[in-house]
Amino acid sequence: MTDVAGASRPKQAEGSSKDIGFAMSIVFILCVFFLPIPAFLLDAGLAFSIGLSVLILMVALWIQKPLDFSSFPTVLLVATILRLSLNIATTRLILSHGSEGATAAGYIISGFSRLVMSGDFVIGLTVFAIIVTVNFLVITKGATRIAEVGARFTLDAIPGKQMAIDADLSAGLIDEREAQLCRRELEEESAFFGSMDGASKFVRGDAIAGLIILAVNVFGGIIIGVTRHGMTLASAADVYTKLSVGDGLVSQIPALIVSLSAGLLVSKGGTRGSAEQNILRQLGMYPRALFVAASLMFILALIPGLPLAPFGALGGVMAFVAYLIPKQAEKARLLKDETERSLERQAKQDAKESARDLLRIAPVELLLGKQLWAGLLPYQAELGQRVLRMRRNFARDYGFVFPDIKLSDDLDVRPKHYQIRIQGALVATNELQLKRQLVILGRGSAPDLAGEETTDPAFGMRAMWIPDAMIEEARRLGYMPIDPVSALLTHVSETLRNNLAQLLTYKDMRALIERLEPEYRKLVDDMAPSLITQSTLQSVLKLLLAERVSIRNLELILEAIAEIAPFARRAEAIVEHVRVRLGSQICSDLAVEGVLCVLRLGPRWDLFFHERMKRDAKGEIIGFDADPAQIEKFSQEAGAAIRERMERGESFIVLTTPEARPYVRLLLSRPFPSQAVLSHMEVGGGVQVKSVGAIS
Repeated sequence: MTDVAGASRPKQAEGSSKDIGFAMSIVFILCVFFLPIPAFLLDAGLAFSIGLSVLILMVALWIQKPLDFSSFPTVLLVATILRLSLNIATTRLILSHGSEGATAAGYIISGFSRLVMSGDFVIGLTVFAIIVTVNFLVITKGATRIAEVGARFTLDAIPGKQMAIDADLSAGLIDEREAQLCRRELEEESAFFGSMDGASKFVRGDAIAGLIILAVNVFGGIIIGVTRHGMTLASAADVYTKLSVGDGLVSQIPALIVSLSAGLLVSKGGTRGSAEQNILRQLGMYPRALFVAASLMFILALIPGLPLAPFGALGGVMAFVAYLIPKQAEKARLLKDETERSLERQAKQDAKESARDLLRIAPVELLLGKQLWAGLLPYQAELGQRVLRMRRNFARDYGFVFPDIKLSDDLDVRPKHYQIRIQGALVATNELQLKRQLVILGRGSAPDLAGEETTDPAFGMRAMWIPDAMIEEARRLGYMPIDPVSALLTHVSETLRNNLAQLLTYKDMRALIERLEPEYRKLVDDMAPSLITQSTLQSVLKLLLAERVSIRNLELILEAIAEIAPFARRAEAIVEHVRVRLGSQICSDLAVEGVLCVLRLGPRWDLFFHERMKRDAKGEIIGFDADPAQIEKFSQEAGAAIRERMERGESFIVLTTPEARPYVRLLLSRPFPSQAVLSHMEVGGGVQVKSVGAIS
């Protein structure tokens, strides 16, 4: 701990010193508003202002995307305040020492007045007016409009972008960390364009302030020169106007550069790459446009009275570039084609030399017969969208995202049949009739409709395939026809629900743990491997999923495992304790409108399971020993009671004692894989329980 603390102090001290230095700089700028500063210090400040504006322009030119310079609004505000403070300082010097000569406000203002005005303040005023007009009416106005539109469109697009991020996360295309990064970038983008919309007002205000300061300097200087220093009106006008215009130029040129930077930044939009790359690449994409522009330059060069050299030279350069671009593009295309062919040859060679692809098994695969494959081709897009929604629903219901479903045709599958494979093993198969619809009959009599009786593949209930022409008649009779695609996806969904344990791989479990808060990741590290192994932890989660218990509340599951792990090593015993802790969640998922319907075992079967438990010397249950004939009789009675209520469409759970629950579930899992079996300990006190019968 000492080393960590010692190592962190220099970083904290360094960050603190930077913060203090930046704060002192802002305070110094504010002090310039009120305190007089000498001319040599003013020269340094003006030079720094010009250098800062050039630096901002270069950064705006070379960034890849606008968010790379997200601090621009703050930088713009600081630069504007710096220029205004320097304006006030120069105004103070001009008005107080202007009578001393051209260098009264420093050598930078004197130099700019001589360089730009050529000794005539009228020229200086004209140049200053042009610079302010270009800055105020052209660059700043356009940048402000772009920033306003960009801010509005960015804010309007936020809900759609957030939904797209959530959809990618639910589909498993990105993980939680990538989703957080995307959301953070979206927030930064909206905040940036909103700030840029307001930051453009700084530049407009700066231009207006420059005009007012110039007028104050000129008229105030003339009045002070005539009344306080005894100068003639002409002499005072000449000296103070030159100094004021020089001061205005020194402040407006950096303002123009910063305005140009803001315009470049907001006009960049959604393009990526530096400005010169985008401009040169996009202007050079159309050689014919360059040829037309070169022809126009040559025509202008031949018109009498116009200079030949500049137009001719420019036309020659454009024509040469237009000739050169297709050659370079052709070379690049040939190089790209050769690279792609080389990669393709390498991939084929790797596929021949390696058997790795042959060993790779798709986690979930839907194999279609040839006739079924051809018939479902028009529904490929719909299948993809519905499978995506299915994965999203599974992630919400069970707490993890199952892998993509691989859809392919197979000659070994009968033409109208399909197969569902999980980890390469065949788990379900059935026939699908594309030009008919499925009607669930249940225990009712078959309707007087032309059709073919069958069994619903998802739930094993009596059903009938009816022609499309009979759909309206079936609805009139009170039935709800199911289209073939829905019947197929319902079967796939129920099959996956019955095999959730096979879908949760070790990699999926580690991904779930990595998404937890640091405290819970530490809890796992504390438990494994001293109290529980990683494989046992995976077994616990798989046993929960095998009974369709959601693992979305992984934090509570880990806490329950930590409680029982010191006293139990078998995954089955740990699961029973975890189920009790998850009782409220389990009952909430199984209850219908807040009511949990239960089918009890009955006194005779409760006593049967209690007496057949094998216990060790400590009284712990170590097994179940019963006569096969009695087990068969229980299976028959339980099957009859459950099947009767399922055919009536009732939703219920089988309720038993905590000791018997695992064995009752084991006996019922084969004929009724989706039937929930709960113990009395798992039913919370706040759950409304309704008995629908007993197995007896």
